[in-house]
Amino acid sequence: VQLQASGGGLVQPGDSLRLSCAASRFILDGYAIGWFRQAPGKEREGVSCIGSTTGSTYYTDSVKGRFTISVDNAKNTVYLEMHSLKPEDTAVYYCAADKHRYDANYYCHIRPSYAAGWGQGTQVTVSS
Repeated sequence: VQLQASGGGLVQPGDSLRLSCAASRFILDGYAIGWFRQAPGKEREGVSCIGSTTGSTYYTDSVKGRFTISVDNAKNTVYLEMHSLKPEDTAVYYCAADKHRYDANYYCHIRPSYAAGWGQGTQVTVSS
């Protein structure tokens, strides 16, 4: 499922941002959901995911304690709260959702390899 990410911007180190990802229809129940990012010259990586099987969450080590993923089912929207932003967080951020029985860890690692199903991302630039 293709989703539209928004909320990016240019911020200073230490600032916060909240990214949003709106689904076109009610699709979040039973879906693995995640936020991914791609920095210039680097491969796309999984940042944070929610698994479809147990609702477990996964965070890549570099964002643990700083980022929080959440879902508002009433609004069909997925959020990524980002705090204490660092220059190395600079990237285009994407969201994705797939109706597969994946746990969060697996989804965050396998999804970046998908060639299709990436909507327009949102640029996050952290710079002083």
